[in-house]
Amino acid sequence: MDTVFRALADPTRRSLLDELFEEDGQTLSQLEGCFSMTRFGVMKHLKQLEEAGLVVTKRRGREKLHFLNPVPIRLVHDRWVSKYAEPWAAALSGLKNRLENPMEKVFEIYIRTTPERLWEAITDSEIRSKYNFGVVVNSDWTPGSRYESSHPKADELLSEGENLEVDPPRRLVQSFNALWSDDVKSEGTSRVTWDIAPVEDSCRLTVTHDQLREDANDEIYGGWPMILSGLKTWLESGELLTTPGSLMYG
Repeated sequence: MDTVFRALADPTRRSLLDELFEEDGQTLSQLEGCFSMTRFGVMKHLKQLEEAGLVVTKRRGREKLHFLNPVPIRLVHDRWVSKYAEPWAAALSGLKNRLENPMEKVFEIYIRTTPERLWEAITDSEIRSKYNFGVVVNSDWTPGSRYESSHPKADELLSEGENLEVDPPRRLVQSFNALWSDDVKSEGTSRVTWDIAPVEDSCRLTVTHDQLREDANDEIYGGWPMILSGLKTWLESGELLTTPGSLMYG
């Protein structure tokens, strides 16, 4: 967490995050135009934000796009704020970043585990429920198969979709239909991609939620920071997070 605090200590880097807060997925040239400094200066600040995990980059053709990653902020919240039962949504509900239709959200986290163990935690129904609001996910995890998410205390399915690509223990691509309310049902089908990459004794997990309409209901993607924080905590310590959101069906 030291790298996160060092990155946030500089006002220019905070301003860069503010720019991505307003419009996610910007190129270096777009961000450079917001500051009265050299291109090299902006690149230097972005590099520090990337090293802290606060910015994630993705290649799109010849362009390199920069995305605000709220997961490190979620981890800071879980460590010092959630113990006082502060509403987690108050800390992160503002992270509604706009991009030309379709909208895309990228979340990244490093977890000290193996790719095989991480894959199991994503696809095993019992393990999944420990960090995913108590929700269980049932599927045979083959390409083209169906999956369903449910909770013992919920009357209906919470989400469903198709496993579009299944490549254990590296990549899982799924269509996603939220069903827990009429508001989210109206959003239609989006896509969730789980990418696992080993990095020395850890794994980098990147979750990309895309094919969202512009100004999509943030209930669709707003829970990812807490889900990934819970996943990291469980795999590394065997402990459960008891943030308010994890008790939503309690």
